[in-house]
Amino acid sequence: MRCYQCATCSSVCELSPEDAPFPRRQVLWAQWGLVDRLVSDSGPWLCHQCNDCNVRCPRDVGPGDVMAAIRGMVVQNLATPSFMGKLVGNVKVSWPLLVFGPLLFWIVLLGATTGMHIPVVDGDLGALDGRFHYEHFVPHILIYSVYFAATGLVLIALWASGRKYWNLLGNGVQRSGSFIGNLVPALVDVATHKKFSQCEGGVPKRRWGHFLVMWGFVGAAVTSGFAVVYLYKEYVPFSWFMPATAPTYPVPLDHWVKWLGNISAIALVVGGILLYLNRINIGNKLVGATTAFDRFFLWIVLSVIGTGVLTEAFRFIAIPPVVACAIYLIHLSVVLTLFLTLPYSKFAHILYRTLAMVHERMATTDT
Repeated sequence: MRCYQCATCSSVCELSPEDAPFPRRQVLWAQWGLVDRLVSDSGPWLCHQCNDCNVRCPRDVGPGDVMAAIRGMVVQNLATPSFMGKLVGNVKVSWPLLVFGPLLFWIVLLGATTGMHIPVVDGDLGALDGRFHYEHFVPHILIYSVYFAATGLVLIALWASGRKYWNLLGNGVQRSGSFIGNLVPALVDVATHKKFSQCEGGVPKRRWGHFLVMWGFVGAAVTSGFAVVYLYKEYVPFSWFMPATAPTYPVPLDHWVKWLGNISAIALVVGGILLYLNRINIGNKLVGATTAFDRFFLWIVLSVIGTGVLTEAFRFIAIPPVVACAIYLIHLSVVLTLFLTLPYSKFAHILYRTLAMVHERMATTDT
């Protein structure tokens, strides 16, 4: 590495704190191979990769790219279980397993349970109800069984990795105040992408791409939650608070929940396009280096978005149900890939960045 510690990177960074400036010291630690220090440091996660440091660096070191590499190393080193961190971290080689493994799983599961039954067009359905129901192809019980189990594994992995990172951050540091009290403003910063707006030299496509994709997924999750409530509104505990006038599943196209889902889909599509346009701008120092890890994550997100939109649209247009079901099957598989790799992909940045922001609010450090 050609860095001679001129500190230009730390001087031009809009987000670098005066008492613990980055990325100069992280670049130095990386040069010296001080992995333990890097893993237990909050600096890489307070960096939002504006990459103004990349542009200004007189030695063309790419400090922003160094910080991104450190974040990837932290996620891999703290991964639970460790083999998943290595599998996703080595995605340049392992991507066929991560992509086709879930697809094969769904094919085998459906073949063994339903025989891959393709639904037929139902002429009795109204114009706003679609032409058929995917539930006849993949029963809801299978979706719940698979994704509830996957969600449980993801939460356990995130808890274990987050706990390790939080303990590492606290080594030799005096914290004060309430964790919850400091978590709330940190979550507000994450939700509004406030720090991104302070990146004077940052790329707008990157900021708004992240913002729209994040809230698009939140909206899609809320939509799915309401769909489950409406599906089982006659059963306890939903029957305790659901009015009799609540819609049944599938929700009509003109219902507000469906509107929320479609608006979320638009946010995902626009955000995904912005992220893609940002990443193909090869050679732009403000964009930074694009690794196989970055490309894999982006393509999985784009695949989830694209197949999700097509799955919804194909219920209403004159497409053979077998084609619609094939797209739906691909959608289920890439969603499962997204779930299973979440604690080891860039989605894990939400966890580590939030913990680093909370730590900085609570910590008193000696520099």
